[in-house]
Amino acid sequence: MAPENKNVLGGELIPCSTEPLTGFYRDGHCNVGPDDHGCHAICCDLTEEFLAFSKASGNDLSTPMPMYGFPGLKPGDRWCVCAGRWKEALDAGYACPVFLEATSEAALQYVSRSILEEYAVVEED
Repeated sequence: MAPENKNVLGGELIPCSTEPLTGFYRDGHCNVGPDDHGCHAICCDLTEEFLAFSKASGNDLSTPMPMYGFPGLKPGDRWCVCAGRWKEALDAGYACPVFLEATSEAALQYVSRSILEEYAVVEED
């Protein structure tokens, strides 16, 4: 069972995505726990540039891997990304937008709230 995390704003961690189903615990949330050594904490709006950067860095998120139940991701999908990988992408100029209310406070071990806020998606009601 996934641990209960708070989001980077200090509130309840809302779901990131159920289509495709994301999260280290595959519960739709970017919960981080003791088993998640990659810290899959940042809920991202994936971009073509980020996916290309991740693939070039050794983590191909776009190729489907049915044997693991992984559909392959495309730009516009929401996904819980490893905080360290997002920070690498930021440093290289390829960071993708983030959903703050769906991003675990564990991400703050890697990147400051103010930087995450710069990349925040502002959702229309």
